[in-house]
Amino acid sequence: MQTLIPLYIFVFLYGIVIGSFVNVCIYRIPLGEDIVKTSSHCMKCGHILKWYDLFPVFSFLALKGKCRYCGVKLSIQYPVIEVINGILYCLIVGVKGVNMNSIIYCLFASALLTLSVIDFRILEIPIGINYCILVLGLIHLGLNYQKFWNYSLGFLSVSAGLFVLYQVTKGKGIGGGDIKLMAVSGLLLGVKANILAFLLACILGSIIHSIRMKITKADHVLALGPYLAAGILIALLWGEGMIAWYMNLFF
Repeated sequence: MQTLIPLYIFVFLYGIVIGSFVNVCIYRIPLGEDIVKTSSHCMKCGHILKWYDLFPVFSFLALKGKCRYCGVKLSIQYPVIEVINGILYCLIVGVKGVNMNSIIYCLFASALLTLSVIDFRILEIPIGINYCILVLGLIHLGLNYQKFWNYSLGFLSVSAGLFVLYQVTKGKGIGGGDIKLMAVSGLLLGVKANILAFLLACILGSIIHSIRMKITKADHVLALGPYLAAGILIALLWGEGMIAWYMNLFF
């Protein structure tokens, strides 16, 4: 176990670095700002941040959660998202091992984290994030060509039914971004795991959102993206075991 500690430290540090970019995407994509060319800056005073202000988590702690230049209090979201992303990377490596698939899954998790926060805030999954997942899915399909049909049919396993629902309800029953998300996620999960992911998302969404409406008086309109992302991650990490347990229980 001790020999794995340096590996997990490296994976976590790599995860929080990517988590810093996740924060950039969360803030800039809804505003239509460039996520690559525009320099990192304070959201309040606009001052361009120096390299030593950009260390994930550590810079936030060193600055005591305040901007070095104007003193405004920084959002706790910065370190929280970075740490969550680092933990997700460690979970994926711990479950899936160190391989090319795990690298893809880690980037996939970052995309899911990004769209979850954005969808929660503006009730929209940016098409660019789904395109990013599509690229990851196609690479995954190429690396796992032995299971070509499983992952290819995964593209349709949930999205086809949701598309019918979208047409019947004229867009009121499900969002277009949710359909696209389940389609591209199928390329990484396969048929059974993608169906499981959607079922888990429905269960989580119905329970958690009902509690939120009861306690916080949240609107009845549901941002499904975060729950889909949670279901997808659970299915990605533990779906095979859950499906095997279910099949052994009833068949």
